[in-house]
Amino acid sequence: MIKYLIIVVDNSWKPGNGDPTIMGWLTVFFYFITAFLCFKCGQKNDKNNLIWWGLAFILVLLGINKQLDLQSWFTLIGKKMAIEQGWYEKRRIVQKDFIIGLIAISCASVMFIMQWMGTKIKHFLLPLLGLTFLVIFILIRATSFHHVDQLLGWNIGGMQMNWLLELGGISCLAIAAIKEIFASK
Repeated sequence: MIKYLIIVVDNSWKPGNGDPTIMGWLTVFFYFITAFLCFKCGQKNDKNNLIWWGLAFILVLLGINKQLDLQSWFTLIGKKMAIEQGWYEKRRIVQKDFIIGLIAISCASVMFIMQWMGTKIKHFLLPLLGLTFLVIFILIRATSFHHVDQLLGWNIGGMQMNWLLELGGISCLAIAAIKEIFASK
């Protein structure tokens, strides 16, 4: 079965259907359903509507990314830069530093958001954790570490680790949005 239809020919990227599997389409569907739920929370919640609408927007972008496989474009650009600048042989060190940097930036961002939100953080802990998890997962996936790819390909009860991790982050956001919708009534 062809898993990815993003075309990388002669080191050029062309958009296509990033993950045409049933789980790929379900994941995109869950991105968009969760985005809709977050949007509905924004409509019902005057105090925190920008937060919910921001989450909805981010989820729509992540759903589009899931199908266009934009991280393949990112990886290809990184490879071209590494070859042109002469550090391709040392790419693993750069990838490791990139992941460490992403984790540090993500943790600092979470701390900043927690500080900014103050007492509201208790209310938004689940969606914040879900979004942080999704963004870190996608960015790490984009670095194309071979051993990370192997980990994400593990099967647990017939489910790939990759699906469990991505859908887990989306689920945190969906559960938080559903709780918010029913709490507002």
